[in-house]
Order: sequence, then structure tokens, then C-alpha cells
Amino acid sequence: MQHTYTYEGALAASQRVHWRIEDIIGGDKRLDFTRPFLPESLARTADLAFLTPYEKRTLNQIRGHAYLSIFGLVEEFILPFVLDHAREHVRDDDYRIRALLQFAGEEAKHIQLFKKFSEEFKRGFGIECGVIGPPAEIARAVLLHDPLAVALAILHIEWMTQRHFLVSVKDDTGIDPQFASLLRYHWMEEAQHAKLDTLMVEALAEGRPESKIASAVEEYLEIGMLIDGGLLQQVEFDMQALMRATRRTLSSKEKSEFRNAQRAASRWTYLGSGMTHEAFLGTLERLGAGARDRIEAVSPVFC
Repeated sequence: MQHTYTYEGALAASQRVHWRIEDIIGGDKRLDFTRPFLPESLARTADLAFLTPYEKRTLNQIRGHAYLSIFGLVEEFILPFVLDHAREHVRDDDYRIRALLQFAGEEAKHIQLFKKFSEEFKRGFGIECGVIGPPAEIARAVLLHDPLAVALAILHIEWMTQRHFLVSVKDDTGIDPQFASLLRYHWMEEAQHAKLDTLMVEALAEGRPESKIASAVEEYLEIGMLIDGGLLQQVEFDMQALMRATRRTLSSKEKSEFRNAQRAASRWTYLGSGMTHEAFLGTLERLGAGARDRIEAVSPVFC
């Protein structure tokens, strides 16, 4: 699977897609807490039969808060990584450096956007919801890895975002329109980031022997396991937030069912949906060294 991505084309597309945080959230642009925030395909609350409809909606909103908070967290390592990559090419092709700096600027905007959302959520929801972190520590742990492994993890995230919106969010009329709008504007810029990160992966892989590519793929999986461990903790945070918000104590059996269902949901949302995206797999196939086969062998665990 080949692509036709260029720095010039991605830059031009990004410049056509222009929005401000103030256009999306704040002022009279409020979240509607009478509606779910995430599509069921991501939240997966329907099978938790011991929850009432109100409790399922509350859990959906908690998951929505965690969803954007986790995106804000990963942006914390994407931003410095892109800036470092851009610095190495400051005297290269003008379109390349401009596109990469545009990429970094948009990621900085997304971090601020998610912070604004968190403030709006806290005002409307009224209950503190824990989120994994701190972001700086997670970013530090991720950035210790081979740059190609980090670039693959970022590419995974970019394609994951595309899949979530186009497959799950875009045509779901049941979720809060304000939350859906926030996801749509985020998706619009990430569409160009997926192309730019594909080019970064290719640049970092250029000239590498197959053994070094294979080792980078293993480090990408290490990053995935780091995230997976964080998701397990996030499930616990979400369960505690649900009990506080609904003033209900779940039984041991209910807690076990909750953990199993929500861990599977989180694994699909943040890991499986990116690892199995055809464009991501296409990049792995072009890298060679059995990279695609390796990931396709592992991905069923997260699906």
C-alpha cells in the first residue's frame, strides 16, 4: 500500500482547516449532561446490566472525560517529539519545516483545548474524576525509547483518532453535539498529522537495517504495554468516580464485571483500534522486517 503524502500538501490542507478554541468551547458553548458523550462502540456500557440507564449515561460521561484527558496526556509527548524532529531538519526543505512546525503548533493548541474541556466538565459534572498521570512522567518514559518506536506510537494514535471519528462519532446523533463538535475539530487537524507522522516514520526508518527496524517495533510494543498498564489504572479511577457520582457501592461481583468489560473497552479504544488500522499496517508493511506480521500477531489481545 503506497501513499501520496507530501509536506507541501499536508501544510496546505492544515492551513485550510483553521479553528480557534473559543469557537468550540466556553461561554455559551456548554456540554449537555443529559446526553452521553461517547458512542457506545467506545464506551461499551450497554452490557453492564447491573447499571441503570442513568448510571450508564454517567459512566459514559466519565469515560468521555477520561478520553480527552488521555488525549491531552499523549499530546504531552507528541509535542516535544515533533519539535525535536523539526529541529533536525531546520535547514531542509522549507515545506517540511513549516509543516512540522504547524503540526507542533496544533498539538499545543489541542493540549489547551483539552484543559478547557476539563474545566468545563468539572463545572458541569460536579464530581472529581481521576486520570492517570502525571503527563510529564509518562512523556519522559515514552521518550526514552527509540525515536522510530515513538514515531510509530504517535502514528498509531493519529490513525486511531481518525478511526474513532469516522467510524464511531461522525454519524452518531445520540451523543452531546458539543462534545461531538469538539471531537470533529480535533479530527480535522489530526487528519493531516497522520500524513506527516507517516513521513516522519519513513524518514526515521530510512537506511536502517532490518534488525534495527525489528527492535524499534518491539519498543513500540513496550510503549503499548506502558499505556495498557495505565488503562488498567484508569478503569479503577472510572469505577471510583461512578460510585461517587451515583452514591452507589458496587458489589464484588459487579466490580469484577465492570473491570472486565471496561478494560476490554479501553484496550480497543486506545490500542486495538490503532494497531489494526489499515493505514498503520500499511506503513508497517513498507518498513519490512516482518513488522506488519508482528503487530497482527499481537493485536487480537487488544481487540
